[in-house]
Amino acid sequence: MKSLSRKVLCRTSLVRSAGTSLLALALGATALTPAFAQEAPRPAASATKTSPATPTPAAPTPAAAAAEAKRPAIESFTLDNGLQVVVLPDHRAPIATQMIWYRVGSADEARGQSGIAHFLEHLMFKGTKAHPDGAFSAAVAAVGGSENAFTSYDYTAYYQQVPVEQLREMMAFEADRMENLVLSDEAVLPERDVILEERRMRVDNDPGAQLSEAVDAALFANSPYGTPVIGWRQEMEKLSRDQAIAFYDKYYTPNNATLLVAGDVTLDQVRAYAEETYGQVKRRAEPGERQRPQEPEPLAARTVSLSDARVTQPSVQTTYLAPSENNAEPGEAEALDLLADILGGGTTSRLYRALVVEQGIAAGTGAYYQGTALDDGQFMTYGTPRGEATLAQVEAAIDGEIVRLVKDGVTPAELEAAKNRVRKALIYQRDNQTSMARRYGAALSTGQTIADVESWPERIEAVSVDQVNAAARAILDKKRSVTGTLLPAAAETAADAKAPEGTPAAAGAVDPAAGAPAPGDTRS
Repeated sequence: MKSLSRKVLCRTSLVRSAGTSLLALALGATALTPAFAQEAPRPAASATKTSPATPTPAAPTPAAAAAEAKRPAIESFTLDNGLQVVVLPDHRAPIATQMIWYRVGSADEARGQSGIAHFLEHLMFKGTKAHPDGAFSAAVAAVGGSENAFTSYDYTAYYQQVPVEQLREMMAFEADRMENLVLSDEAVLPERDVILEERRMRVDNDPGAQLSEAVDAALFANSPYGTPVIGWRQEMEKLSRDQAIAFYDKYYTPNNATLLVAGDVTLDQVRAYAEETYGQVKRRAEPGERQRPQEPEPLAARTVSLSDARVTQPSVQTTYLAPSENNAEPGEAEALDLLADILGGGTTSRLYRALVVEQGIAAGTGAYYQGTALDDGQFMTYGTPRGEATLAQVEAAIDGEIVRLVKDGVTPAELEAAKNRVRKALIYQRDNQTSMARRYGAALSTGQTIADVESWPERIEAVSVDQVNAAARAILDKKRSVTGTLLPAAAETAADAKAPEGTPAAAGAVDPAAGAPAPGDTRS
């Protein structure tokens, strides 16, 4: 996939994304779709202030504790040319996953060159001095492997999963294109047409994607996060070979990258392979510190509305400017992770129970936090109407639940249920090589460390009810938000927008994912 996280573009798909939170990654939501794990029903509103003391956290089962004790240690080293290498051993099957993460994304592009990061990601498959166009992909396919790449606001990554005996060959291929990419006008110009067609297919022909672009542009008035990863069409049309080469020469250098190898490998084995391949690549640039324009403190709520004949289901999404895991105060990002889960993370979340189960006005609703970002993150809520309910009613009901949460706070039981889901989700995440590599790669590319990732479960366990409530009061403030409404052409306002006749939602059917904005930080 050419394109995780804030927005992530991949070679085979285009999905909306914003900073993927570690909770979303832990829940396996690489595309940032809401998790729908079960939790204990929340207490009635009248019981909110008289809830019992926080339940004692559940201790890991003996089997889980034994599995954790057997998990090989994650190790890291740095080559002389500045490339950081992270090894995630997993000896259950003779396969290996290689991921190379460059600390550059669309938010690092020069003004007027939007889309150049994603464009270069495509061009990286065009061949080198030693290997012609298609040779790398053919080698992966020949051994039954898989490959892809993705571009986000904050990073660009390439990966292959192959039988472990082919790992060194894959590392040699990837190291080769780190410094020997060959770009001619014959290769560049047709690929520019490809990304323009990708924009036509994935954005211009999708009213939901167009609305998401408008919401991001309104939310991030000063930050480059307001510019789509794929780029603005008028600027994409002018992207050139010289611009692509300049971007490549500045950012695709070993001292600006992290290599992650997960699978049936040892530290000594990976070190030897890395020194023989990537170790021969010269440091050819010093990209410097990533300094970007920052968002001022929001002063007013904003609203964006898009009406289109192609819209078959009206929806509303409200996006709040929030701190990321990189710039939040200690414990704040973890509190936002858990807040999103309690408010809208599942079929027993507050939003789902209120709008879908109790009031019966929504086909789907939820909330999630996108926090894996170098700069600011986002906190989102969404919903779509059901039966005779209007979009305005759904929006008002979501706002009402938020007002109640901010006023009365979350309960100890709700917090413990959310933490319990995290404990279980982490066990499942560790069962997937690629998910683990992505979790570490995204974190290391956005200002975090291996220790930060490893200590995340302990930080989640340490979050208190007071911290979650403080985060809710600070972030769920309308003046920090942009509300986007997606309307059918026949609806003039949200008060007129209902589920279209003849659809399951109009008949009262429930879809847990209905109304969810196209996922936030992952296009892989």
